[in-house]
Amino acid sequence: MILTTHLAFFILPGATGLLIFVAAFAFAMWAQMKVKSAYAKYSRVPSRGGITGYEAAEAIMRRAGIYDVEIVRVPGELTDHYDPINKKLALSDHNYRSSSLAAVGVAAHEAGHAIQHKVGYAMMNIRQTMAPVVNMPASFLPFIMFGGIFLGLLPWKLAIDIGIIIYAMLTLFHLVTLPVEFDATARAKRELEGLGIIASDEAPGVAATLSAAGWTYVAAFAGSLLNLVYLIMLRGRD
Repeated sequence: MILTTHLAFFILPGATGLLIFVAAFAFAMWAQMKVKSAYAKYSRVPSRGGITGYEAAEAIMRRAGIYDVEIVRVPGELTDHYDPINKKLALSDHNYRSSSLAAVGVAAHEAGHAIQHKVGYAMMNIRQTMAPVVNMPASFLPFIMFGGIFLGLLPWKLAIDIGIIIYAMLTLFHLVTLPVEFDATARAKRELEGLGIIASDEAPGVAATLSAAGWTYVAAFAGSLLNLVYLIMLRGRD
């Protein structure tokens, strides 16, 4: 549920480039504000069952037969994530100890990722394979966009072509991420109600928190796609 995704937006040449930057950036900021607003709201609503985020994640994983994943507490807000390589489910301090609807919802979402890992969910495996391949070239985007295109440190065509390749990789990565996150959310909601951790009338609060978080991934995909399309258009003018 970490909100820092590949939101790599750059002001590309021309009025169209500026428009794309503004649209992508505005969508990303709207998504960030939406999830933070929902999280703040439901962090103040305690679940009647009194189960903490830690306990919810543990119960869900135990039900799924997962005993080799360690639940750890990490600093920060909404820094929760599942690490499939080290088999650690990390919960931010509030979500670890709180019994709010937001806390148990986020914890259940991360437990959903642990279940995906256990059952070999195909899209998660694809995303995990892609991550290191995408991360390295994505780190070169600032140099390519600013150094290559604006400062002319690289030939124009070469800079555009490299940018297209990197944005194509990012767009595909974000596209694969969407079903992974949506599936984890669906699993979380089913498990929370199935285990009786939340009552049926508490489900909308959990759903609102997790649905809002989902928009950050949609925004990341849309931003990458817009930049990719514009670079292709720019290349076609040459």
